[in-house]
Amino acid sequence: MLSRIGSTLRRWRRRFSRSEWMAHLLGLSTSESTPSDPGLILIQVDGLAYPEFKRAMAKGRLPFMKRLMKKEHYHLERLYPGIPTTTPAVQAELFYGERQIVPAFGFMLHETGELGRMYDPGVAALVEKRLQKKNRNPLLKGGSCYLSLFRAGTEHGEAHFCPADQGWGPALREASPWTVFLLLLTNAWSLVRTGALVVVEFVLALVDCIRGVIQGQDLMRELMFVPTRVAVTILMRELCTIGVKIDIARGLPIIYVNMLGYDEQSHRRGPRSAFAHWVLKGIDDAIGRIWRAAHASDRRHYDVWIFSDHGQEQTIPYEDHYGRSLGDALSDALSELSATPSVHRRKSGHGVQLERARLFGSEWIEKMIPEDESVTGDRNSPLALAALGPLAMLYNVELNSHSRADVARLIVEKAKVPLVLYRANPDERDSPVHGWWRHGPVRLPEDGPKLLGSAHQFPQQSIADMIRLCSHPDAGDFMMYGWCDGQEPPLTFAMENGSHGGAGPNETQAFALMPEDIPPPDPKRGYWRPGELRRTARAYLRGVKPMAVKQRPQRLKTLRVMTYNVHSCRGLDGKLSPQRIARVIARYQPDVVALQELDVMRERSGSLDQAERLARLLAMDVHFQPALHMEEERYGDAILTHLPVRLVKKGILPGPPPGQSTLFNPAADEPRGAVWVEVQHNGQKLHIFNTHLGLSKGERLRQVDALLGPEWLGHPNCDGAKILLGDFNTLPNSAECRRLAGHLRDAQVQAPNHSPQGTFFSRMPTLRIDHVYVSPNIDVKGVLVPQTELTRQASDHLPLIVDIELPGGES
Repeated sequence: MLSRIGSTLRRWRRRFSRSEWMAHLLGLSTSESTPSDPGLILIQVDGLAYPEFKRAMAKGRLPFMKRLMKKEHYHLERLYPGIPTTTPAVQAELFYGERQIVPAFGFMLHETGELGRMYDPGVAALVEKRLQKKNRNPLLKGGSCYLSLFRAGTEHGEAHFCPADQGWGPALREASPWTVFLLLLTNAWSLVRTGALVVVEFVLALVDCIRGVIQGQDLMRELMFVPTRVAVTILMRELCTIGVKIDIARGLPIIYVNMLGYDEQSHRRGPRSAFAHWVLKGIDDAIGRIWRAAHASDRRHYDVWIFSDHGQEQTIPYEDHYGRSLGDALSDALSELSATPSVHRRKSGHGVQLERARLFGSEWIEKMIPEDESVTGDRNSPLALAALGPLAMLYNVELNSHSRADVARLIVEKAKVPLVLYRANPDERDSPVHGWWRHGPVRLPEDGPKLLGSAHQFPQQSIADMIRLCSHPDAGDFMMYGWCDGQEPPLTFAMENGSHGGAGPNETQAFALMPEDIPPPDPKRGYWRPGELRRTARAYLRGVKPMAVKQRPQRLKTLRVMTYNVHSCRGLDGKLSPQRIARVIARYQPDVVALQELDVMRERSGSLDQAERLARLLAMDVHFQPALHMEEERYGDAILTHLPVRLVKKGILPGPPPGQSTLFNPAADEPRGAVWVEVQHNGQKLHIFNTHLGLSKGERLRQVDALLGPEWLGHPNCDGAKILLGDFNTLPNSAECRRLAGHLRDAQVQAPNHSPQGTFFSRMPTLRIDHVYVSPNIDVKGVLVPQTELTRQASDHLPLIVDIELPGGES
């Protein structure tokens, strides 16, 4: 009944939902999905390193994500993005499963021989064609994306603020004035909120501008950054958040959104700057709004995964450090090579940060930041330089009579580049990788550890990627890194104070904030790769989601039991989902689970054997007791455990007293049963009884007497430690519970430093009708009644979890 009321309320809420109205006004299609179908939202926080995430958490900049970790069972893991540590490389691996699709953010395309950057629509389209040839199963097929460099399988109009489709899709651009007016009217509060944030951010941007000028920055460059900072930091974030919420209302199977604001500020002022960390608070708030919309969805059962694509190093521009550009330094350094021309370099006077504002697709942005085709050096020169971030590449070097080692040495000694790598024979993909740094020649992989230093989190993986990168078709003849061990400060070849793209210890440490029951591919290894996120996401969308039933600490004679009325696996939101119930159980790692109200082969729940399904998802043995049996349909209770188990007895308990009227209580005619198993734990046996008592007092008293009698708890073979648990449908001060208390102890009362908590109903758990009773020789160590968004939705009851210690046990 409660689930029906909840479903009705949610239907009415959908009718008045702004996101629903916006989707309808824009003529956007909705997904033909059922409420229990899986959906996935991937939120990328661009540029936020694992150490900076923890620092921001400690400073209180991420309150919602802290809540996810504290109350919603999310766990923080490292993510190794690979090298180059750039967004296009990570997105290619995430969306298509292809590593190192590009050698850097800016590079020379071997198809055209021209220098390009990944924000150029033509370059992004060409790279995606390469990906499509390699893999025809993009991750975002049927979904949508925001601020992605690739479409990744999204249909026309579902890629927003992307290089190939600037602006917010054709639906909004083609909307009538009347539609636009209604959209503005229905989102008046969001517009007011966004306007206020824009004003605040504009003031902060002006302060930042003044500070930059005082520190010697170019005035015009600082002024140009003010509107683009506001655009990228606030407007893009708010528009993307609104768009994602619309797509959730539509029920799209997968949605990807990239939050750019922190990366923008980190490039500008550095990853540790107060301005960069200030932006994180707004990103955290946007993630909270998306997460709440996802969990309120009527069309799908959404999961939300949060991660970053790379970190950033606190750097100093090469030009500021040495007083000249890298191109000029290389021209001088290589002057010993006979007939060496000057270096041809496509140069952005504005930087990647300002180019991002073009993703709005607005004409005023295009006029303010025109395409910059300026170059340094001779346009007819074959020698070319791609330098954007801490990784630069030199192309078309004519060696003449000099060796490649001579060129690398000159670049290090005269141009002061920290590290240069090259293939010994560029025509052979597997030829050895050599290089030069301040201490002389190096060879990979042998000298890799000393190049990266002992503090590097991923030395072996980074060295392997640096070796492979030298053979990339678009890589330069010489790969120049602005950082290696001992280089202080780290250098970047762009005009920025925060940088990424190379092999630095922070830029190679991204993070993944995942639900606890989505384990990393190798828990012992303890980190993700983007390709592993892709495989896990595809499995999740297929309904093959792994349940992380972690091994509990091996504490002698100590174990965890759980009782849980699962309401036929139908939640208060009306969604039928055994997977969700399994997810609740998996999060708390019980040794024994007593479940009530399970359907087996019932038409109302999809003719699924819920007991068997839950046991398979949780890798446990199951013993099911059908209290109700109608032809092939059954309904009852079960015990699941991973411990050695033996079924002792299962059966039906007495019904209402003879002559008791059921006219006004038809449910009183429902049979009630119990199941008794014996489990072995560290050589000791434990008797466990699971039951679901009736609705009338007289019926429950008869059932309690039967359970305490010689056929159940009073049986001669029921010796030693014993537990009776389940849904008793009665309060602790009732006659039934008082009668039980004469033989057993209430675990919630016995638990140290614990105030008994209610379990029903899950949204407002004021009634304590689910109980765990233990024999006097069992020591109760702790009790938990988890109240998370998941447990409040999954059933009309909350689970009750008790940690116990058997007689003679050690903690």
